[in-house]
Amino acid sequence: MNKNRLEAFSDGVFAIIITIMVLELHVPTGGLFSVLWPLWPTFLSYGLSFAYVGIYWNNHHHLFQTVTRISGNILLANLNLLFWLSLLPFATAWMGQNYRAPAPTLLYGVLLLAAAVSYTVLEHSIICLQGQESLLRSLLGAGRKEHLSMALYAAGIGLAYYVTAAAQTCYVLVALLWTVPDRRIERALNDRAPQHGHTHSHTHEPQ
Repeated sequence: MNKNRLEAFSDGVFAIIITIMVLELHVPTGGLFSVLWPLWPTFLSYGLSFAYVGIYWNNHHHLFQTVTRISGNILLANLNLLFWLSLLPFATAWMGQNYRAPAPTLLYGVLLLAAAVSYTVLEHSIICLQGQESLLRSLLGAGRKEHLSMALYAAGIGLAYYVTAAAQTCYVLVALLWTVPDRRIERALNDRAPQHGHTHSHTHEPQ
């Protein structure tokens, strides 16, 4: 089964998620900058969610560079990931409008945790199809950033009903953690690509 339709569909969903989120930024009444001040929680909530969607899109793109064919399990795992991410605009708007309330912050964390777990399931579905000697398995390593992210999500969920600001800080920390992109896959694929510009005529391993 070819991967192109899966990637095209996923890219479309990512774009729609961002579009829905920006449509929640309602234009205030008035033409002064002062009318924007009450909207700062909504803007911050949108910015955080935009960062998360961008991170997932970037990692999803690199992940599927290691894939040559897909299975039904990969399709289902991908849909599961997109399902949780598609709920992010709702939680973003709710938290932006009620940033001091614990319930919206808790729900936001639950969705982030569910998306992270779903992404891990997607990775393992790909590895199961490719085999234990697959390129992806060799690149994932110990997954320290992934484990730290899960721990911060869990901490945020636990703190939501006690110190809402601390819970939201946990979510920001995870986004900052992934601001530096994971280039393991990109480097590995570049190393496997044919090299040009040398005077030698050696045959290199194809990508």
